[in-house]
Amino acid sequence: MARYDFDLITIGAGSGGVRASRLSAQMGAKVAIIEESRVGGTCVIRGCVPKKLLVYGAHFAEELEDAKGFGWTVPKPDFSWGQLVANKNREIDRLNGVYINLLKTAGVRLIEGRAALADAHSLAVGGKTFTAEHILIATGSRPHLPTIPGVDFAISSNEALDLMEQPHRIVIIGGGYIAVEFAGIFGALGSEVTVVVRGERLLRGFDEDCVEALALEMGKRGMGLRLGRIPVKIEKEDNAYTTFLDDGSELHSDLVMCATGRHPNTQGLNLPALGIETTPTGSIAVDEYSATSVPGIYAIGDVTDRMNLTPVAIAEGAAFARTVFGKEPTAVDYTNVPTAVFGQPPLAGVGLTEADARASHGAIDVYVSRFRPMKHTLSGRDERTLMKLIADRRTQRILGCHMMGPDAPEIIQGMAIALKCGATKAEFDATIGIHPTAAEEFVTMRIPEPDRK
Repeated sequence: MARYDFDLITIGAGSGGVRASRLSAQMGAKVAIIEESRVGGTCVIRGCVPKKLLVYGAHFAEELEDAKGFGWTVPKPDFSWGQLVANKNREIDRLNGVYINLLKTAGVRLIEGRAALADAHSLAVGGKTFTAEHILIATGSRPHLPTIPGVDFAISSNEALDLMEQPHRIVIIGGGYIAVEFAGIFGALGSEVTVVVRGERLLRGFDEDCVEALALEMGKRGMGLRLGRIPVKIEKEDNAYTTFLDDGSELHSDLVMCATGRHPNTQGLNLPALGIETTPTGSIAVDEYSATSVPGIYAIGDVTDRMNLTPVAIAEGAAFARTVFGKEPTAVDYTNVPTAVFGQPPLAGVGLTEADARASHGAIDVYVSRFRPMKHTLSGRDERTLMKLIADRRTQRILGCHMMGPDAPEIIQGMAIALKCGATKAEFDATIGIHPTAAEEFVTMRIPEPDRK
């Protein structure tokens, strides 16, 4: 008779949890997965995918504006925010079904409800107890709201994705990728947008030149940036909101959105009672194989706060399955992971920023290209692209590759392969570009910038 109900129970059916569960089942494990909401997790249901669909919708506003330069006469179009959101919801419903079928096909049992750990091998869901030899926590993260008076009047990215009416004026609090992306969505579709940033720059952790270029482009599109300002209070009167800033100024809007980071989703899991170690930020502490301080319990994805990206969570889920059920200890390599911000325009990068490269490697060569995209020679749009390569001066190995401009995420994905292979500047130089494309700039930059150290 089996000692446990399952070989593995996964808590959380997001991208990482689903991947770990499916692969474990394919390796012969008896697996169950617990989800209190919808299968697909943050990325599929209330994050990357629905947000990217709204980004696509926002792009049409500029495409229609630019069409005249290419000979098109476009009558003044009508736009329905409600229709865009309804169509987005239909696609998310489809993907939710796809993920459920993926689990079913793999032989993974889906248990609906909220889980609480009882001990290292058992947990409770809706009054029932289930046991497993291994437990994997993949509960993700949730939006974090600042502790200021009136913050309950604000929405988070969760609610922003399901608004059925577009705000005429919106204040977005935060300077990270979520704030920038939603500012671009609302702004392109006609809302008056003001972004309030506590720090002196947007997108901490991204390359400074690219961030400055993006801020300039956002300004050209009419998005207001209030840098170095702290919101101290939000008030609501009828259907209008007032956001008070620390310099005494007031911002009036129809909606306030907080995009001020995310916190690990660990409430109710009963971690302290089991002695599962957490970090000062509240995330679950794990080793290189995603094992927690309690034998038999593992954690992956945003709940561990290592590198909060969907493809990373998927990689961690695959590594877990190989380690535990494939008997092939596998650790995820977090170097040279590409990232993107789907703003208007987008920004993407892989490897070290210039600042980080100087700090870790000392002497570096920096190559920068700024240009007007070919498309806009006819459209007339005032937009610039920035592309940047960073090389170790001694070895000439490429340390970082960054871009701000149209198609940046698509182009940087290819550059990520080169960095993963340890490509040098000479190998970039020896590569023949595709002409005419923006991407060819990465293999035609020859003269480094004057040393800016």
